[in-house]
Amino acid sequence: MKRNLLFSIMMVAMALISCSASSADTDAATKSKAKDNKMTRVELQTSLGKIVVGLYNETPQHRDNFIKLVKEGYYDGVLFHRVIKDFMIQTGDGNSKTAGPETALGDGDPGYTIEAEFVYPKYFHKRGALAAARTGDQVNPERRSSGSQFYIVTGKIYSSDDLQMMTKRMADMAKQDIFRRLVMENNDRIKELQQAGNNEAMLALQNELIQRTEEEAAKTPFKLTDEQLDAYTSIGGTPHLDGQYTVFGEVLEGMDVVDKIQEVPTGRMDRPIDDVKIIKAKVLK
Repeated sequence: MKRNLLFSIMMVAMALISCSASSADTDAATKSKAKDNKMTRVELQTSLGKIVVGLYNETPQHRDNFIKLVKEGYYDGVLFHRVIKDFMIQTGDGNSKTAGPETALGDGDPGYTIEAEFVYPKYFHKRGALAAARTGDQVNPERRSSGSQFYIVTGKIYSSDDLQMMTKRMADMAKQDIFRRLVMENNDRIKELQQAGNNEAMLALQNELIQRTEEEAAKTPFKLTDEQLDAYTSIGGTPHLDGQYTVFGEVLEGMDVVDKIQEVPTGRMDRPIDDVKIIKAKVLK
């Protein structure tokens, strides 16, 4: 990890601390059939067709919250307010039910967040993955999920060379995450040195945290599993999101409908020009 980059990260983190102290497709579905009976199935009847998703038991908070919202009718009438081709389709903003065509969307939720439930690398951002949206790391370092907003991955297929380069970038990002965490853990110490204007001690602390970052990263080197490599080079996905957002289910039926949605024309903030909505969501027996 380059020291000048880390120093910049540290300075940004210190500034933030200071401020806060004073913000399928058939292939995918077929591979899931073996797990089908073990997952709760939810049907999303959209204006472009039916999508059936399965919810993982290993992410119980997300599973139970999703089921609760479905039974309450929370998702009935919500729009797919953010659609990006070869990436994902996003929905779950309760404010979108009554939104006009020029209304900015993406902030609506039930008023709570959910603790992250990363079951990685078992569950990752392959094509058809169901994952929880969230706010960014700067305001949400624990990566807690939105109480209602979710997205379905469409993604794209990657070559082995593409994945090799991406793996290196993701390993660097993992180191940056470790470093940011260490900076936050040393919040009080950093503020003391700032107030004292002790630049020599600040440099020593920087070097200490860099060393600890390298040691911690070496214990768990980042790499993609064989399953990830197979999925990303065959059906596709969005590997750069792995380990960043909670994946809590997957599409069992209706990836053709997901593809229809990702193909619709979009306007400002990636919102479909013509509304695409969930007409009715229901838990299947």
